[in-house]
Amino acid sequence: MAIKAADMLIARRADTRARADFATWKMLAKLNGASALPAEAQNFLVDYKQMLGKMTDADASEATIQVMYRSYYAEMGGTGAAPEIPARASEAAPEPGNVTAFRRPAPKPKPAASGQASKPRLPVALIFACLCVVYVGIRFYWR
Repeated sequence: MAIKAADMLIARRADTRARADFATWKMLAKLNGASALPAEAQNFLVDYKQMLGKMTDADASEATIQVMYRSYYAEMGGTGAAPEIPARASEAAPEPGNVTAFRRPAPKPKPAASGQASKPRLPVALIFACLCVVYVGIRFYWR
């Protein structure tokens, strides 16, 4: 059976929405805010808690997301049975080659404490005196 491109697009949207909604609802339930959720969300969370007694957290979460996905697929106008969505790479156990560790950039070397290694700077008073000499010289030249 061939799956139409429009149905596959609906399937991806439904899967993304199911995963996002489940993560949000699960977090709200942990923060004791489940009573503020809509009835449909509360029903999904009750199903999740029942599945949690029979299987691991990851398996119960994935099973609940699949139930939500099928519901969202039908709600969004998908035709027929919801197609299988390939597992996302971020959900699988990360392989050592696919993980990039966060590294802070190397600190910049500090200039030597004596100041000889860095470029010497002119004092502000010397610069001001030179500007005054130039100004007086220009005024004297124009007279």
